[in-house]
Amino acid sequence: MPVNERMILVAVGANLAADGFASPLATCEAAVGRLSDDPDLAVMAVSRWYESEPVPRSEQPWYVNGVVRLDTPLDPAALLARLHAIEASFGRVRRVRNEARPLDLDIIDYRGLLAEGGEGEPILPHPRARERLFVLLPLRDVAPAWRHPTTDENLETMIAALPADETVINPLEMR
Repeated sequence: MPVNERMILVAVGANLAADGFASPLATCEAAVGRLSDDPDLAVMAVSRWYESEPVPRSEQPWYVNGVVRLDTPLDPAALLARLHAIEASFGRVRRVRNEARPLDLDIIDYRGLLAEGGEGEPILPHPRARERLFVLLPLRDVAPAWRHPTTDENLETMIAALPADETVINPLEMR
């Protein structure tokens, strides 16, 4: 059985605190709690949290990022709709690409499925996941044997191919 067949991987990130939360980290932790409370979602694993510079680089605050491995009977479109509803409940409003935000939930992989996306449908796997150290490091925490569904590259190969100047640190070491 292929390693990705049963995995659903969702990236969690924020660089603004949602209303009522002290920090982006508290917002991300609360979002994982919201995922856990959803009767249609089973959280199987949660990565450590990482702090990273905005991509593309900007004057925005740094992000807190993690990855959740979950299971669900929902199809990819229904899962994406559920994730967008959770984002909205934390104050996310989609206006400008790459803007600062209180919560970002992205489907990285849905059981190895390949999909081009469309109205209300996710692109699978996430089109930029393999270019983002802030996705690959936490992904390695929850799914170390994961392989990219289109390239079949393992995590270590993808991480080694990234530019050396991408800055990601563990939040426990935050400045």
